[in-house]
Amino acid sequence: MQSMYFTEEHHLFRESLQNFLQKEVVPHIDDWETTGIIDRSIWKKFGEMGFLGLATPEDHGGMGLDLFYTVILLEELQKINSGGFAAAVWAHVYLAMTHLNKNANALQKEAYLRPSVLGEKLGCLGVTEPFGGSDVAAMRTTATRKGEVYVLNGSKTFITNGVYGDYIILAAKTDATAGNKGISLFIVDLKSEGVTANKLNKLGWRASDTAELAFDNVQVPADNLMGEEGKGFGFIMEAFALERLIMGVNAHARAEYALDYVLDYMSERETFGKPINQYQALRHRIVDLHADMDMCKQYNYGVVYKMDKGEYVVREATISKLKSTKMADDVAHECLQFLGGYGYIEDYPMARLFRDSRLGPIGGGTSEILREIVAKIIIDKKEYKAPKG
Repeated sequence: MQSMYFTEEHHLFRESLQNFLQKEVVPHIDDWETTGIIDRSIWKKFGEMGFLGLATPEDHGGMGLDLFYTVILLEELQKINSGGFAAAVWAHVYLAMTHLNKNANALQKEAYLRPSVLGEKLGCLGVTEPFGGSDVAAMRTTATRKGEVYVLNGSKTFITNGVYGDYIILAAKTDATAGNKGISLFIVDLKSEGVTANKLNKLGWRASDTAELAFDNVQVPADNLMGEEGKGFGFIMEAFALERLIMGVNAHARAEYALDYVLDYMSERETFGKPINQYQALRHRIVDLHADMDMCKQYNYGVVYKMDKGEYVVREATISKLKSTKMADDVAHECLQFLGGYGYIEDYPMARLFRDSRLGPIGGGTSEILREIVAKIIIDKKEYKAPKG
């Protein structure tokens, strides 16, 4: 099928990824969903295939590919129906590694980025705190310089890969009096003395580990500061656009998977002598859901194209997540209904998808926060500009 975004090389990559996931991941998903522990060996297998380094330059062991390879990775991960496993992958690659790619120096990249590409180290991002998430400037975690180390104190929460990961890209205040200009980013080894992790018990995303982390006088080498002191807020704001676009892409892919599954089911399920896909009320509802999904999908592809060309797409990425996650929630709700009683049974995929999908309008900035961001842009004429340098 011809596409204005995907080349033949993209399609071959998708086929290779699909085969890999079916062979190496799908057979283990139910076990990982039950235990909440993803086998560490899978990360090295992902690394060997190059899947963790799609966006990383070749100089640091990656493949340096365009952003539509990332779209393919995200879409195919959604279609194996484990939001938790998918989140563990993209939190590592597109939250933690994004900062290593953009903001780490040569020594930091050698110590953390290259092993991350190979699947030897697993990373996470620590911005959200128990008392604040999207209001980054209000964070309370502090980092105090003492000679050749910084001493960290504070806490973070809702951290994907925070229990079983190896390092965290951590935001902390190096100057408590400077507002958002006093925030800095650090690379912190999660095995450091003074770091404790509490695994949160979630409604969905059961395969992934989500942590509340505490930092009690944790000593971090000064060499682990990313960039300069006070540059962290700009780094975080720039990365938010990618995170929110990723969640938008996840949402349209999840909805597409749900609709494909339910269409197969409805073609086989009969009542009163005919398949239920022949009932007008159901057919027309499917059309509405498909149309909503496809509109989000095409919008998201357009935003990916802009971002890949270097545009700073804060408004577009925010809209992507806002509308796509709401759409995916609606699709999950309706598709579960189409399955009737079977939709409520855990042996069928819709129950898990329904639970996993619900995090879409919450994580990475709630829909309420996102509406206010867009309102500031379109009503108050606020301009978001990419950080310099």
